[in-house]
Parts: sequence; structure tokens; C-alpha cells
Amino acid sequence: MTNHLVAVGKYGTPLESVHNIVQMSKGDTMFKKGLRVCIKPNIVFWTRTVEFPKYGVITTSSIIRDMVHLLSEHGVDDISIVEGSVTLNPKDTSRQATHAYESLGYNTLAKKYGVKTVNVFDRPFESVDLGDGVVLNFNTDILNCDLVVDLPVMKTHSQTGVSLGIKNLKGTIDQKSRKACHSADPEKDLHFWVARLADKMPSIFTLIDGIYTSEYGPNVDGRMHRSNLLAASTDIFSADKVGAALLGHDPSEVPHLVHYARNHNRPINMSDVEIVGEPVEALARQHKAYFPYTEDQSLPLAWKKKGYRGISYRKYDLSMCTYCSGVTGAIMAAIGAAWQGEPWDDVEVLSGKMMQPDPVKKHTILLGKCMSQAHKDNPDIQNIHPIKGCPPKKNQIVKAFHEAGIMIDANIIENTESLPGFLMKYYEGKPEFEPEHFKIE
Repeated sequence: MTNHLVAVGKYGTPLESVHNIVQMSKGDTMFKKGLRVCIKPNIVFWTRTVEFPKYGVITTSSIIRDMVHLLSEHGVDDISIVEGSVTLNPKDTSRQATHAYESLGYNTLAKKYGVKTVNVFDRPFESVDLGDGVVLNFNTDILNCDLVVDLPVMKTHSQTGVSLGIKNLKGTIDQKSRKACHSADPEKDLHFWVARLADKMPSIFTLIDGIYTSEYGPNVDGRMHRSNLLAASTDIFSADKVGAALLGHDPSEVPHLVHYARNHNRPINMSDVEIVGEPVEALARQHKAYFPYTEDQSLPLAWKKKGYRGISYRKYDLSMCTYCSGVTGAIMAAIGAAWQGEPWDDVEVLSGKMMQPDPVKKHTILLGKCMSQAHKDNPDIQNIHPIKGCPPKKNQIVKAFHEAGIMIDANIIENTESLPGFLMKYYEGKPEFEPEHFKIE
């Protein structure tokens, strides 16, 4: 059996730390003059509205800067940073990407090293058959480069358990493909699709950025830690197995990694991995992935403890895609602000593509286009309150909840993009969270 090398270490000194971890993993053997290299960071979310906490959410600019410097030292002068980050307005991706790249310092890399920045939504896509009925549209730049340098954040994920090297490649497919990944087919679910994202890629070198790690990820409302961890490998699957272990998750408990192992006839355990550098056992720290819900999955546990009654807000499933999840935080914040201690009139909120209404509920709110279409004529619904649109329309969110008797504040919904800014207060005065990691001078 071939052993795949994974280097594990601590981040300390700029340039030196990345240089050491790449060298230990033998990643530098992949860096050759004349190659076209695409760097894939993780910019899971961006807004121009407010400054928001990027710790454990977005790949640090420090790691990207150090990686570009290292590639340049090896004579690589054709480097592109390729990403397709989420925006609440799908028509605003270009301006958001421009703002993100400027804010994160990528334009400095363009001036110093000639690095190009690519927003995948401004570029063509190519249809790729990944087998077993899986066809996705990938960004043409990354498909046709010579080497992908995959720089994910070391984080958990509320749907996939962890989000590491393989999951990070979801940012290279178009919107239609992303929605397809959130299938209602129980056999071909999100895990099934994600497991195949790396299969037709060029050669990949993976360096997992764990300067900051997050639990309850992947977004800004998670719990962030300063961990100073790095893991790197020329084998993306081995990197992800080790990354999962560092987050306190056995790879066998991560469904898309189990799918990958089966698809490629690889062991899901570490028996084909050789770890060099720091021992995983000494650095691993449990990072929870899933927000706790009641036993019947009908209510966030925090709401039950606060005594919320008359509402069922079921735990999201794998079929809920990014655009519904993007407004869910604001909706839940608005519901919390609307609670006055008196039970609501037996309201349920359904999301994704799979949930079925409870015929005893008096009011059923259908979040998003998929739910609204699936149940528009369902006879089991007593009073239907659809929230149409993809993403769900803000005015319809307010209208639906008001009609159901939950008087949420319209300002919270209208200012969804401002909410992450309030989380910055948590990090104020904590020296371990350094905004300089997201700047390049």
C-alpha cells in the first residue's frame, strides 16, 4: 500500500512556517517554472456593507501571501487566485469579488508578483462528467491549469461535518451546479456530490490554513479559535483525513470522505498516511459541527431553554442550499427579537427540498423557491405562507411571518448583510484575533 505524506505543524513566523510545511510535505516538488498555477482560497462569504469577523471563515491573506512568495521563489510566474464566493444578491458577485480581493490585499500581490484574480462567475464554465450521473460545471481556468494550490480553512461545517480541501473546491462550480449538489435524492445527497469535486481536477497541492479554526462553521456565526495549525499534502484525501482528525473528527464519521474512500478504493482510516512534523494527537481539539437541536429536531435547543412555544423551526437538512441558509441567521435573529413570552399560534417553518408539513400545525411557512413550489397545493397545510424566490425575497419573509402571527422586525431582515458586523464586538480586545492576518502590505 502506498503511504501518502502529510505534514503537520504550527504557524509562527511568516514565510518560514509555510516554507517548512510545504518542504516537509514535499509539496515543493510540484512547483516548477513554467506552470500555470491556480490558488483556490476559501472566501465563503463576503459583503461590502460591514467589516465582519473573518477568523476561521476566510483563508488568511498571510497564508496566501506566503504561498505566492514560495511559488515565485520556484520560478512560477503564472499565478491566478480563483474563487466564487457567496453573496446574498447573486447578481452582485462581480462588485463583491472586486471589493473582497482589494480588501484582502490580493491587488498588492498582483503588483508585486503579477498575480491575477479571477471571480469564477465572470468566467466560462465547462461541463464535467464525474460518473454515476454526476455532471457539474467547473470554472475553466482551474480545469485547464497545471497545478491547483488548494488553501482551505480548517473548519467544521453544519451540513458536511468538516470543510477542508475537497469541500473547498465547491467554490469553483457555477450556481446551477451548487444547487444540484443539494439534491433531495437520499442516495445522491450533498455528501455524494461533494466527494467527487476533486476527481477531474489537475494535480492538487493542499495546505489547510488553521491559524484560526472554527466550530459550528462554516460561517461567521461559528465559534472561532486561534489554533496556529497547518496541514499539507500532495494528496488531497490524506490532507482532509488529517485535517478532520485535527478538528476532533474521525474521518469515518465524515460522510463525503467515506464516499471518497469507497470511490477510490482507499482506506478511510490513517493506514495509508505517513504523518511528519507534529503528532496529530497532541494538536487535535474537538470542534463541534452541528448546532444542537431538540431530540425531535423541531427546535434549536437554545430556543427551548428560553421557553419558546408555538413554533417549530426544524433542523436544516442537506437539501437546503446556500441562498436559504444565507437568510436563515437573520430570520432566527428576528424571531428571537419578536419573542415576548406568549406562545405563537402553532407555526412551523419548512426549508430545503425534502421537509413535509405537519397537518396539525395551523400555519406553515415555506422558506424559499423549492419549498414554496413543492407544497403550493398540499392539502395537509391549513394556512400556507410561501416565501418565494432564490434567494428568498426579504419582503415576502416579513409578510409570511406577520401573516402567521410572528411580528418580526422588518429592519432585521432588510439589513441581513449588516448582521455579521455585530459579531465583531466579540473579538474586540482579544489579542489572539489579529486582523493583520487578512491584510497584505
